[in-house]
Amino acid sequence: MILQALFRGKPRALAHACFRLAAPGCVLCREPASEDICAACFRDLPWNDHACARCAQPLPPLPSAICGACARKPPHFDAAYTAFRYAWPVDRLLHRFKFRGHLANGRTLALALGEYLDLRAAPRPDLLLPVPLHRRRLAERGFNQAGEIARTLGRCLDVPVAHDTLRRVRATPAQRGLGRGARRSNLRGAFVCRRPFENLHVAVVDDVVTTGSTADALARAIKQTGADRVSLYALARA
Repeated sequence: MILQALFRGKPRALAHACFRLAAPGCVLCREPASEDICAACFRDLPWNDHACARCAQPLPPLPSAICGACARKPPHFDAAYTAFRYAWPVDRLLHRFKFRGHLANGRTLALALGEYLDLRAAPRPDLLLPVPLHRRRLAERGFNQAGEIARTLGRCLDVPVAHDTLRRVRATPAQRGLGRGARRSNLRGAFVCRRPFENLHVAVVDDVVTTGSTADALARAIKQTGADRVSLYALARA
């Protein structure tokens, strides 16, 4: 009745308004869409098309596929794949997902990461390992964003997820605002593996990679248990 009163004498406008209410809308442009992000907005996302093959740092489209930092000191993980650059609107979607509990945004971006891995012909790992949260941080947030990403990605890739295999044993201060060296010191001794990964290819799953320090610390711990290869999968790279 309210819509009829608002659009009296405008049947096409009324029909369009009813359709917008009935159909899911794109979370970015608000146009009717069958998915969370419409096809046009999906194409325009900041895809990480040119990146360092080792750490996924965005690079200009140059012949070399390794950045200077990895050439000087390679990380302990062997390869990194991040679907997006950490830029608008992916940064906005990630903030909603991580800090406001909009899990649908995380699922949508995780499915995009699955497509990205297929396009890059990334070798399938034996296991997906989400970056763990300390129990206090997990209690505050109510969910582990890396675990949610890994759950969707595991179904997409048909790869099992080991949710409780990595453990954060030390509650480290937030990494935001810290330099590369400080981040590494902050994470020293923060993670342990609760099982060996002998001769396995495992992929660490995270939401955003800034310097790669968290993945590097985890990869080091994982390889100490005998893992053959460690990859890094994340939604975005700063």
